[in-house]
Amino acid sequence: MFGEGAGLQDALPATQLPSRIREGKQPMQRTAQAAAVPAHMTDAEWQTRVDLAACYRMIAMFGLDDLIYTHISARVPGPEEHFLLNPFGLLYEEVTASNLVKVDLKGEIVDPGTDPINPAGFVIHSCVHEARPDLTCVIHTHTVAGVAVSCQEEGLLPMTQTALLYRDLIGYHGYEGLALNMSEQERLVADLGADKHILILRNHGLLACGRTIPEAFIMCYYVEQACRMQVAAQAGRGGVGQGLVLPPEEVQALAHKQAMGGIGQTALGTREFDALKRRLARQGADYER
Repeated sequence: MFGEGAGLQDALPATQLPSRIREGKQPMQRTAQAAAVPAHMTDAEWQTRVDLAACYRMIAMFGLDDLIYTHISARVPGPEEHFLLNPFGLLYEEVTASNLVKVDLKGEIVDPGTDPINPAGFVIHSCVHEARPDLTCVIHTHTVAGVAVSCQEEGLLPMTQTALLYRDLIGYHGYEGLALNMSEQERLVADLGADKHILILRNHGLLACGRTIPEAFIMCYYVEQACRMQVAAQAGRGGVGQGLVLPPEEVQALAHKQAMGGIGQTALGTREFDALKRRLARQGADYER
């Protein structure tokens, strides 16, 4: 636990999107046979693929996915500035280590013959990976509670312990339409800044970024939980005199400091991520193939 300005006329036409995004073939049918580590792939890349595929399954497990839309990306270890995204057209429950698509910062698919990606995933995720090399994983969601809070002028209120966990790591980005406008990248990165890990995308959803895949997952999970708690509390206020109780400012700061201190020496999110991987194993999930 611990731890817009441009209008639609500026949206990038499909013909100006990187060619491999426009011209990728339809998602391939996969077999149930487990995949061996490809000869051309490093052990570090394969482990990243396995963990990222597990993250997709976990997001689906908790109902944070949105059919074939939204994305989770992870930086591929090494100097090449490559990152991994889900193939466009697959449900999160279909994502595996071997069918993740490797893309460079220009949106070009690195391995010929692999599946296409969603252009919006490239626009949002590539700029974060380029601007913030400290962030390995980026998770974007369109959940009901996350979007509901993003539409509220006050945003995420410091009203619950869960909302205070990452209080000082949260920023906001104004809505600019569908994420196809390349010029939006500059503004999104500016709103993320050098020290934020979470963006509440106004009228759109949530963006959670971590130094590791487990860290990004646990931040995404608890920010989503905080949004659900806020919407539930607001719905249950009743009539006059049923206002929301917020902790004093000094207690808010203390709770955030305590949360960021962690428990023991384990990196943020690692215990939870490992526990959920064991759950996936018990359920017979095939994400490692």
